[in-house]
Amino acid sequence: MKIGFIGLGNMGAPMAANLVAAGHSVTGFDLAAPCPDGVAAAESAVSAAADADVVITMLPNGAILRAVAKEVVPAMTEGAVLLDCSTVDVESARAVAAQAKDTGLGFLDAPVSGGTGGATAGTLTFMVGGHEDAFAKAAPLFEIMGQKAVHCGAAGNGQAAKICNNMILGVTMIATCEAFALADKLGLSREAMFDVVSTSSGYSWSMNAYCPAPGVGPQSPADNDYQPGFAAGLMLKDLRLSQQAAEAVDADTPMGARATALYTEFAETEGQAEMDFSAMLPRFEKRGREN
Repeated sequence: MKIGFIGLGNMGAPMAANLVAAGHSVTGFDLAAPCPDGVAAAESAVSAAADADVVITMLPNGAILRAVAKEVVPAMTEGAVLLDCSTVDVESARAVAAQAKDTGLGFLDAPVSGGTGGATAGTLTFMVGGHEDAFAKAAPLFEIMGQKAVHCGAAGNGQAAKICNNMILGVTMIATCEAFALADKLGLSREAMFDVVSTSSGYSWSMNAYCPAPGVGPQSPADNDYQPGFAAGLMLKDLRLSQQAAEAVDADTPMGARATALYTEFAETEGQAEMDFSAMLPRFEKRGREN
């Protein structure tokens, strides 16, 4: 395929490189980041999108997605697909989907899970909303960039799946960190804590795959001084999106709201946005009930 790729940062660049390695023709554009080897550099987002079969975007937020779509949608060929892999608000995804439909384009919102490691290895998971025809056209690209793509239904549903998933992740990571801090003060070793919980009813991805306690369980950012695999600032972004969506549809999410408040304090008030989101554990270690 002829592919335009807009947004070549830490996630977009390796995704584009994998498409080139698989034999696709990729033209890229980014305001700051250079094009990876094999990706032809375009002078603008519009020129990257012109004549492409699929235009992939990987952008910071919904406002930027809307702005880029306003530029590139008129330049795209009828029948092409705009494939947005950003994590943005549901309303922005659905607004761009409507814009694309009005001009004869397909649109997919396909946020990803797997981080920069998954982007480099081609093992991302895509949560995809949009029409089945567009999903079928993009399916070969998902197979190159990821290990799994789940079609979640209509436009916006990919974003809905991502923010619901990450709301669970934020809440469970906080609970896991709290439990380790409590275990410490009760005199329970971290290894014993892990051995029990990881094989018992407290089992979770936060405990079993991404344990926030260093030296316990599989390798995780905790074993690298909490250098980010997934930064606290990004977790806060996703939690805020979950609460924005909850407010829009009148959903009661008290745990999601509390997790958002805690990560706001951690990332912004305490200045830990660049630390891994599991660095909540050393935070709780230092605190008592009155803090």
